[in-house]
Amino acid sequence: MRLARRLRQMQDDSLGLNPNQLSAMSVLLNSGDQLMGELAAQEKVQPPSMTRIVNSLEASGFVARRPDPRDHRQCLVTLTESGRQVLLANRRRRDEWLAVRIAELDPADREVLRHAVRVLERLNQG
Repeated sequence: MRLARRLRQMQDDSLGLNPNQLSAMSVLLNSGDQLMGELAAQEKVQPPSMTRIVNSLEASGFVARRPDPRDHRQCLVTLTESGRQVLLANRRRRDEWLAVRIAELDPADREVLRHAVRVLERLNQG
């Protein structure tokens, strides 16, 4: 938990994005365009909460809405290029910080981490 918190602190605070906003943007980056309801379900929040998140991201230019071609009553939420660049920059900062810390470990500790990653991946799949 502390490592996750530390990695979250690596974000650019000048953008004023909160963890919920960054998480929603990450879903869009990883899974592509989403209907509002789908995005709310993936983020495990109620639709009105997701609407507030998307409204703020849209006002900042990080996401855009467009009509769903299958059902024009609904809209798809799309990550903009600006939003994509913000996420990728945040990931680069975190990756660089973590790479430096891992490089400082002795080889035996790095090997322990290599094995732990496999175990954690299995836990995450279950």
